[in-house]
Amino acid sequence: MTDLSHIRNFSIIAHIDHGKSTLADRLIQRTGGLTDREMSAQVLDNMDIEKERGITIKAQTVRLDYVAKNGETYELNLMDTPGHVDFAYEVSRSLAACEGALLVVDAAQGVEAQTLANVYQSIEHDHEIVPVLNKIDLPAAEPEKVRAEIEEVIGLDASEAVLASAKSGIGIDDILEAIVTKIPPPKGARDAPLEAMLVDSWYDPYLGVVILVRVVNGVIRKGQSIKFMIGGTEHLIDRVGCMRPKIEALPELAAGEIGFITAQIKDISQTRVGDTITTVKNGATKALPGFKEVQSVVFCGLFPVDANDFEKLRDSISKLRLNDASFSFEMETSAALGFGFRCGFLGLLHLEIIQERLTREYDLDLITTAPSVVYDMHMRDGSILHLHNPADMPDPNHIEMIEEPWIEAVIYCPDEYLGSILKLCQDRRGIQKNLTYVGGRAQVTYELPLNEVVFDFYDRLKSISRGYASFDYHQIGTREGDLVKMSILVNNEPVDALSMIVHRSAAEARGRHMCERLKDLIPRHLFKIPIQAAIGGKVIARETIAAMRKDVTAKCYGGDISRKKKLLDKQKEGKKRMREYGSVQIPQEAFIAALRMGDES
Repeated sequence: MTDLSHIRNFSIIAHIDHGKSTLADRLIQRTGGLTDREMSAQVLDNMDIEKERGITIKAQTVRLDYVAKNGETYELNLMDTPGHVDFAYEVSRSLAACEGALLVVDAAQGVEAQTLANVYQSIEHDHEIVPVLNKIDLPAAEPEKVRAEIEEVIGLDASEAVLASAKSGIGIDDILEAIVTKIPPPKGARDAPLEAMLVDSWYDPYLGVVILVRVVNGVIRKGQSIKFMIGGTEHLIDRVGCMRPKIEALPELAAGEIGFITAQIKDISQTRVGDTITTVKNGATKALPGFKEVQSVVFCGLFPVDANDFEKLRDSISKLRLNDASFSFEMETSAALGFGFRCGFLGLLHLEIIQERLTREYDLDLITTAPSVVYDMHMRDGSILHLHNPADMPDPNHIEMIEEPWIEAVIYCPDEYLGSILKLCQDRRGIQKNLTYVGGRAQVTYELPLNEVVFDFYDRLKSISRGYASFDYHQIGTREGDLVKMSILVNNEPVDALSMIVHRSAAEARGRHMCERLKDLIPRHLFKIPIQAAIGGKVIARETIAAMRKDVTAKCYGGDISRKKKLLDKQKEGKKRMREYGSVQIPQEAFIAALRMGDES
């Protein structure tokens, strides 16, 4: 049993690629969590997709034992968090379970957009923040300049910031000492009724549902009967333990500690992130304040390529939802694609990662419809409709006005790319709010409509700034917009999966682009196929796929021309009839290619 004063719970926060996971590796190695032989790069990033992309997607927890310079042994609970804006919910949950944070700043890059966002989240939780200047061994490192930048931009005292290089192992002992001396121990009473917060959960094929908990008060032991205060269900604990980073069984978890439990939970829906766990007898009377409900920003439909995989998709999505509380879904049907799910995400990278995880971890082939945001439809009868799917848009005659969500974006970039970035924001209907210089780089604040950002804004920003620009945003409410529903018609039949809501000014360009793309993707038939983009009854763009032509006159050698004419007229009649009754089969590959993100003009 560890004394409360010897426990430190902290997370590592930083912008993307500033070295969080590498620093976690060094801390694990230095405290003997794993031997040198067992170590691998980014050891806490245990998904293949995380290793391949070099990003952290899931926050991971590990317990380390550290003998400080004063001779005392401390229990350190480390949480490695993601840096990307799409996974900000993972960061906020991890911060709620800690008392302090290591703020890692790249000594060459300085303070970036996501550095700020994560620091403000940490300050909201009233954390002690320890600044760490990483990558000091790089030739471009300017520790003193970055130190001044932290004080100027964030307002944190960086005079005692630890200078380190996670890759080379410089300054690791100083970081561990700073954790022990600067981050406060947790508060809590061992003899109080049990109160534990459900921080995360995941599905293990051998153990069932595994729950990560932060014990606030009391003790949680094997064999205890517990209940979820919000879920209302009761369970018997069969395993208590922690990650070091290997799984280690423990007799109990006491107040202030972080660890995992399993309780033979079969139904995935019973474990809600943010729920309070207490004992069935003499338990807590009031639930702990949970986490803020997450608001999905981007919506799209996920459909199985093979309709028989629908049940498998439902099961896989439920298991994935357990591991990622920021992802929501509900069932929907489409005339073109059959049964599927309308899913909500925190951004396009989040959407891409979920789709890839479903494909890899659950062996599913999926079609994704075009991403859209939630629009507020103010109807003429006074009601307000929240529209997730463009195909469900009501008759425009019944709509008084449409409001779309707006965001405030903060972009940091080197001066030489500023002109291109301002033009990009202007093209996306942005309103410039602020332009200042911080440590030799421009900081631009823009208000932008969210539906202009969800398509490919981030990719475009990265390509025009050669990867140097950083971007963070938060929602600022809804505003009225001149928005229209653009339908795509193939052979005069609307294809609901391809319909989208666009601003009137961009409708024609986007419609033409979609028609041109489909013309290349849909195979030729024996009759002409018109592809049209329409707003209501008005066609704004059209392409025609020419008919394949069988040579019906091949058997005619010489003779009267009227024989050939007769055969050609007969063919013409047949084509006309075919166009009336013929149905166009759009192959699944054409759908996938037409809906692929990032290629939108």
